[in-house]
Amino acid sequence: MKRILAVWCLASVLVACGTPVTSVDGGDVGSGSGGSGGGETAGGSSGSGGGAAAGGSGGGATAGGSGGGGASGDGGVGDLCSYTYSALNPDPSVNKVSTVTWSCTSTTRSMTSNGTPDHPVGVFPNPNCPNTIASSSVSASVTRAPVNTGTATRIGVVGYAYNGVKMEPSTAGTCSATSCSLIGNTGAWNIEALGQSSFNFGDDSNKAHVQPTGEYHYHGMPEQLIARRGLGQKMTLVGFALDGFPVYARYGYTTATDSSSPVKVMRGGYQLKATPDTGRPSTTTYPLGAFTQDYEYVAGSGDLDECNGRTGVTPEFPGGTYHYLITDSYPFIQRCVKGTATGGGGMMMMPGGDGGMGMGPPMCAAGQTSMCCGDGRCDGPETRATCAADCP
Repeated sequence: MKRILAVWCLASVLVACGTPVTSVDGGDVGSGSGGSGGGETAGGSSGSGGGAAAGGSGGGATAGGSGGGGASGDGGVGDLCSYTYSALNPDPSVNKVSTVTWSCTSTTRSMTSNGTPDHPVGVFPNPNCPNTIASSSVSASVTRAPVNTGTATRIGVVGYAYNGVKMEPSTAGTCSATSCSLIGNTGAWNIEALGQSSFNFGDDSNKAHVQPTGEYHYHGMPEQLIARRGLGQKMTLVGFALDGFPVYARYGYTTATDSSSPVKVMRGGYQLKATPDTGRPSTTTYPLGAFTQDYEYVAGSGDLDECNGRTGVTPEFPGGTYHYLITDSYPFIQRCVKGTATGGGGMMMMPGGDGGMGMGPPMCAAGQTSMCCGDGRCDGPETRATCAADCP
């Protein structure tokens, strides 16, 4: 069967990352490279009321939690109420100073950074991502008293990691019935960055890559970011969502309300559909998993809700809080929030160079029966926070 035409040009730097993959190898896309050279590693223990020192050529970092330092070996992140980092990342693909500052008032948690990763990355530019990492001006401000509204609201940039790098899991790549483009969000079928082998977005071992603007950003599990915390198989805070709830990576307590229970790898509750939606490009050409619309949330099939979240205790919030988990399977980083999203100068609520909101088609494509506006129900990406009488 003739492969559907993919619109892609590597000649211009004003393009998103990605290229169609002509052979199916069954793995996630990306180079899987940790990059040559190394970033800094944060370490040292911080006592009560103290901070931790982070190494790295060209600078250092001081950090501590609100009212105290972080746990021993955790890089001094604490609860990100008092965390400052500034050091050269000598990785050849970065070779820039990474800076970030988190601070808190009684009501607000704020972050400013230059958006530069503080850990090893893959090779950028690369054949599937012809963009170079650049520093940018990033800021965000979220509430310290988030409220779980019970309503899932889909946004593009869902939050920021503790190093100031944004978490933006969706892409701007789409397919129509006859063609595909990795930029523009113009087609009905939203291309996934991870978990498929039809398209290659040039992502690295952190499930991250670079937008045409030079912004390095995470689509999935940020392995080197997690490694910097040095916590091993423990609940690991990696950042905050734009609604103010914390984001953890991979592990959660077996019993959500019991911190003495063992940790386990958290599983999302999304499954591939048994039957593709009507009108979808051929599964012979693009196997299930290539598009956001190929997935559906099945309550009880995993540990987490439709926003990859759960309520329970965490090391930083021993009294319990709603929190998100980055998982190794779809949706990887959550695609929605349960609180009210806020932000600052670095917040992107509209489609971007590579990773826009990816919210699905504004109206149902011909024959599409779920996760779109106009089908008479609210069951997936949709829009209008999320769905407002089926997105009129």
